[in-house]
Amino acid sequence: MESVDLYLHNAEQVVTCASREPKRGPEMAEPGVIGGGAVAVKNGRIVAVGPTGQLDESFTADRVIDCTDRSVCPGLVDAHTHTVFAGDRAAEFELRIKGASYLDIMAAGGGIVSTVRHTRAASVDELVCSATVRLDEMLALGTTTVEIKTGYGLSVEDELKMLQVIERLDRDHPCDIVPTFLGAHAVPPEFDGNADTYARCVIDEILPEAAAWYASSRFAARGVPMYIDVFCEDHAFDLEQSRQVLEAGIEAGFKAKMHVDQFNDFGGVAMALELGAASVDHLDVTDRAGIEMLGGSDTIAVPLPAVNFNLGMADYADARSMMDAGAVVALATDLNPGSAPCPSMPAVMAIACRYQRFSPAEALNASTINAAYAIGQGEVTGSIEVGKRADLLVLKSGDYRHIPYFFGGNPVHTVIKRGQVVDL
Repeated sequence: MESVDLYLHNAEQVVTCASREPKRGPEMAEPGVIGGGAVAVKNGRIVAVGPTGQLDESFTADRVIDCTDRSVCPGLVDAHTHTVFAGDRAAEFELRIKGASYLDIMAAGGGIVSTVRHTRAASVDELVCSATVRLDEMLALGTTTVEIKTGYGLSVEDELKMLQVIERLDRDHPCDIVPTFLGAHAVPPEFDGNADTYARCVIDEILPEAAAWYASSRFAARGVPMYIDVFCEDHAFDLEQSRQVLEAGIEAGFKAKMHVDQFNDFGGVAMALELGAASVDHLDVTDRAGIEMLGGSDTIAVPLPAVNFNLGMADYADARSMMDAGAVVALATDLNPGSAPCPSMPAVMAIACRYQRFSPAEALNASTINAAYAIGQGEVTGSIEVGKRADLLVLKSGDYRHIPYFFGGNPVHTVIKRGQVVDL
C-alpha cells in the first residue's frame, strides 16, 4: 500500500468539477460526482480520487478523515475581489436605502473615492491586518484562492502600497492570491474632471512602477500571472481611455480584465474580446450581440450577483443566456466596501441560482474550475484531479446542492488548503 499524508474516504459524494479546460455549454451542468468517494493527498497534491472501495485497498495515511454523511468538493475560487481597503461605506448604504443611486453617490464624491481617502491614510500594517480578517472569513466560507485588485490608492505611492499588502497576504495567509493592477478604477480627487490626464498618469507613471514591482515579486517568481483591469463606466473611464490603459498593461506583460457593462453598455465587451481579455466582469446590461460574442470566445464572463443584490436591483446579468450561448461563465463576490460587502461565495451561488437561473452544478463549476481559469489558475486548482493542489472542502451535508439550497449560513465543515487541514 502507498503511504500518503492525508486520506479522505466514505464521502457521500466527491464532487470533482473535473476538467482540463474551462467548462461551457452542457459541461457546466456536469459536477463530476463520485458516490462513496475518496481522495488521497501527498505533499500538498492530489494523488488519487475514486470510489472508497478501490482506494481503501491502495492507501494508508498519516491522517484519515472519515467523511460519512458528508460531501467533498474543490475549494472555491473568488475571481474578482477588492479585499484590501480601509474604512467602510455604511453611510452610503443608508443613502441608497433612501433612494440615492450608486452613480449619484459617485458623482457627489462618494463611492470609490471615499474608500481611496481612507486607504491612502492607512499604513501597510493596518491594511494587512484588516484584509487578513476578511480573508479569514472567506477561507472559513470555503474560498481557498482569491484574486485581489488594487485601485483604492490611485497614485504611484498608494498603488504600490496596496501591492505590498497583497504580497504580504499571499506570503502569510493560507489562501493563494492572484494580483490585479486596477490603477484605472476611478478618477482621484486631484484629477477631478480630467479623466484623460489621469489615464495618462496611470499609463506613464503608475503602471511602469507596478510592472517593476511585479517583476521582483513572489508572484513572478512562482509563475503567478498579474492582471490589469479598468472600470469602463460613467464617472470612471470611457472606451478609448480604457483601451489605452489596457493596451499599455498588455505591452508591460500583464493580462487584461475589464469591469464592463455594469450600468452602461459602451461596447466594452467587443473591445475586451479584441484585446484577448481573460475575463469581462459585471455584464449587467450586456446586450444579445455581446452575449453571442462571448459565446464564441474564450474570454470568461464573470457576473457579480452580490452587487445587484446589495444595490437592491431588480435586474441581473443574463447569465442564463450566456451559458446557453456557450460562453464560459464564472462567479465571484466582488467583495468591496461599497457595492458588494460580501465575503461569501456560497451566498453568491445562492443568489445566482435564484435570480440568474444557475443550476447548483452550474453554480459550483462557475465558482471552482471556471473561476480558476478566469485568474490563470485552472491548471493547478479549481477541481479534484490528480496532480492539482489539494484545496478541498468537506461539507456539512452529503449533497453538494445544499451549498446554494440553504443560504445565510456556512455549508463548510472542514477546509483543506494545500493538503493541510486549516484551523479555523
